[in-house]
This record gives sequence, structure tokens and C-alpha cells, in this order.
Amino acid sequence: MSEAIDKNSKKNAILFALLLSVICSFLITIAASGLKEFQTANMELDKKINILKAADLIGAKKPSKKKINELYDAHIKEVTVDARGKIIKIQTAKSLNLYFYTADDMIKGYILPINTRGLWGKIQGYLAFENDGQTVSGFSVFSHSETPGLGGEIESAWFQKNFKGKKILNSHNKFVSIKIAKGKASNLPKDKQAHYVDGISGATLTGRYLSEGIKNTLVKYDAVSVTFRQKKLKARKVK
Repeated sequence: MSEAIDKNSKKNAILFALLLSVICSFLITIAASGLKEFQTANMELDKKINILKAADLIGAKKPSKKKINELYDAHIKEVTVDARGKIIKIQTAKSLNLYFYTADDMIKGYILPINTRGLWGKIQGYLAFENDGQTVSGFSVFSHSETPGLGGEIESAWFQKNFKGKKILNSHNKFVSIKIAKGKASNLPKDKQAHYVDGISGATLTGRYLSEGIKNTLVKYDAVSVTFRQKKLKARKVK
């Protein structure tokens, strides 16, 4: 009889464990489904914040959600362009995402998404330009896996502010990109200082990867920059 009781106890324990697993799985699924919409909304808001930061439309102090949405709707227009920099309505495998930032319905500049490798993972952010097609107006990072206190400093305000005013063309109007210096940009020859930002101590590889990623992105979007330099979009009204 004791053997029968033991068998029943084991069966009950197994059934209880299975039932508990099913209930937990069910609750986790419900929680995940309920949070998905919330997470998606937060990701969209974070994207808007970083685009606005890159365009220098908000400062270090985070505005309210309502203000962020108002600024974004008033000043940012998302478009898709082809390899020639021409705005297209239908996305293709080779099309590129682009953001115009505007004022009084006129294009004042543009913003490029940055997606490059870092030391430990992807670095994602935005690089904004004035409507001259060569002067950086801002930079922001919204996702990275770099080491806190070292490469992780790429998300710091002091580092990102260094990009403002840097140029992707040299004095001979040749493309040179924007690079991260090993140390202070002011220690470089004067003719290079306009194309370098201050590096981060102890994060040489992060700087190298970010420099490579920025250059690769600028090459892909070169037709857009050329279009602005030729003033074909500079004074164009946004439809």
C-alpha cells in the first residue's frame, strides 16, 4: 500500500509541476503581449529623441513626451532615397532611410542613421548635417554595447558635442569623412582638425570602428550630400 501511495505522490508531483509550468508560460505570454505595445512605443519615442538631439533641436534635458512628439512632427520628415539621392515613394532592397529637419516648411538639413560595429556589438545613432551638405550639426548614439567608462563614453554629451561644426570635405573640396582622433583633435595638424573629434582615452578600437562606420555611411549617402552641396534641396519646400 505504501508503494501505491508513493506512486500517487510522484504522479501528483509531476502533474503539479506540469500544471505550474503551463500556468507560468501562459502568464509570461500574456505579460509579453501586454508589454509589446508599450516597448514599441518607447522605442519609437527614443528614436525621435535621438533624431531631435542630432538635429540640435533639444538639449541635454529631456522634454515631455508631448513636447517631443510636437517637435518631431513639426521639424522632422522621414523620406526614402535611392542610390542617386532621389526621393522615392516605394522602398526597395537598395533604398536608404533619410530624415530632413525643417523650419517654416523649408529643408534646413538632413540626418543619416549610423549602424556600425563596435568593440562588443553594434553602435547605432544619427549624424546630422547642415544644408550645405558638408557641415555636421549634431551626433547622437541610442544603442551600443561598449565598455562603460571607456568606449561607452560615445553616448556622453561631451563626446557627441565634439561633432558639431566638423566638415566632411577638406579645403580642396575632397571627401575626407569625420574621424575619431587618438587623443585631442587639437594636437593634429591644423588642416586635419576640422575633420576629427576628440578621442576617448582607453577606447582606441571603439573610435576606429565608429570612424569606419561613419565613413561607410557617408559613402552610401554621398549622392544626398552632393545634392545639398549643389543647392538642389537647400531651399526646397517640404511637401
